[in-house]
Amino acid sequence: MSTASTRLPEGRYGRSSDERADHKLRIAGAVLAAVLVALVGYFAYHYVVEAKISAEVITFQASDNEVKVHLEVHKDAGTSGYCTLRSQAADQSEVGRADFHFGGSATRIDKVVTLRTTARGTTAELLGCHTD
Repeated sequence: MSTASTRLPEGRYGRSSDERADHKLRIAGAVLAAVLVALVGYFAYHYVVEAKISAEVITFQASDNEVKVHLEVHKDAGTSGYCTLRSQAADQSEVGRADFHFGGSATRIDKVVTLRTTARGTTAELLGCHTD
């Protein structure tokens, strides 16, 4: 006597419940991936478009109580903001930090600014620039 199989014939009655669940998971994963790509694109676009100020330290000259920093700023016309500079001593301790404000219609500002220090600074570092 043989035992009758309780399995359905392959392909005769449509998808199994496991296949339907796998299909739903694939759709959910594709939707989540699309949302993630859209968010990354949105933030990347706004990061690039809204970066209206860029600056760089050209040179600096240190003395016992100050550091003179040659700062070059590129910005949109009419944008005002500030750049933060700091100086460190030879032992890496911070000896000075200050914000330097700028504005006006010029798109390029080339200026020597003086950063007061509590001890002899060995560096002049641009920490960043921001709009007002």
